[in-house]
Amino acid sequence: MPTLKALAALVLIPWLFLPAMSAAQEMNIADTVLRMPLAEDVSMDDAVDSMKLRANGLNFKLVAHLPLYQELQAMGVDSKRVEIFQFCDARIAHEMISHNIDFSAYLPCRITLIEDQEGKAWLVTLDLDKVMHTAKLPPDLLEKAILVRDNIQSIMEAGANGEL
Repeated sequence: MPTLKALAALVLIPWLFLPAMSAAQEMNIADTVLRMPLAEDVSMDDAVDSMKLRANGLNFKLVAHLPLYQELQAMGVDSKRVEIFQFCDARIAHEMISHNIDFSAYLPCRITLIEDQEGKAWLVTLDLDKVMHTAKLPPDLLEKAILVRDNIQSIMEAGANGEL
């Protein structure tokens, strides 16, 4: 027969997790992304050229480009510049989805070039550290995930700084 202390512990265990659960529920979407402003002297067109050049040098293929603002403008919506660039290393992508098909939801790596309401240009991507932290990858795949993270950040840095 369980003791009173044991029963009390069973009743109280869920309460021990409430702070962690409420912290997760309070996570802001900004906590899941990496944002990088373009340097003052870097145009959005220069940022695009720099990202493409850096990606090419890193053997990351630009697999898709969506000039969303052009589609919006064609529909009569007044939109600031928003372009989505999708980069991929197909071999690493294949290994990740072979390990776990859920990784397909994160493919390909996406970088958005966006002009905010004040006219400031930004590069925005998913913070891959947040995904890698919870992914429980084997060491060989973790190494490749870190390479992808580093390459995406390098592509963004090139774009933000206009490095040709």
